[in-house]
Amino acid sequence: MSASSLSGPQDGALASARGSNEVITLVLADHYPLTLSGLCQLFKQEEGFEVLAACADADAALDAVRKHSPAVLVLDIEFPANGAFVVLREIRREKLPPHVVLLASTLDDHQVLDAMRLGASGVVLREMSPESLVRCVRKVHAGEQWLEKQAVERALGRLVKHETTIRQLARGLTPRETEIVRLAIKGVPTKEIAVRLAVRQGTVKVHLHNIYEKLQVDGRLGLILFARRHGLM
Repeated sequence: MSASSLSGPQDGALASARGSNEVITLVLADHYPLTLSGLCQLFKQEEGFEVLAACADADAALDAVRKHSPAVLVLDIEFPANGAFVVLREIRREKLPPHVVLLASTLDDHQVLDAMRLGASGVVLREMSPESLVRCVRKVHAGEQWLEKQAVERALGRLVKHETTIRQLARGLTPRETEIVRLAIKGVPTKEIAVRLAVRQGTVKVHLHNIYEKLQVDGRLGLILFARRHGLM
């Protein structure tokens, strides 16, 4: 983990609104070395920013946030093993200070929803201009959100569809059956479902049989296909 810094006044109207001498402190985290270097150079050249640390992995990013308490964390969403979301969860759990801006090559609905639920303030696609990232960081530092409109609209539409289907299922299924559906479509084996629910494996099989009949599906595969059709996966 490396660190670099600069100091200087913040720009324009935002500076006057939040204090002319205020500097936005940053931790930058990206697993692409060229991108990380480019981010450092970008914010070094911009007035009103101080880069406290530049991190090449998610663990280092979390350590840097704990150590430096930056105002904003610019975080690579593509860290291996969902590292970015591990960092987001820890920031939320530990109530750490930074606003988080996620960098992404592409976005899917699940990522947008998860990022929003975990408190991300901004999402910027890598294809966008460096100036867009700078504006995003200034916006989130000022307490605003910067999210890709189309991706958010798709994700919210999917969430509404998901919750509507769950409510419809709940009308026809018992609470226990609905719980088993949630686990089954995630690929949890019957034996593990029984362990999680503290019931016999045979009891889970009976519930699954009843679920298949009520939903008119053919076994576990049919249930998964049903879930995909209705936006549950």
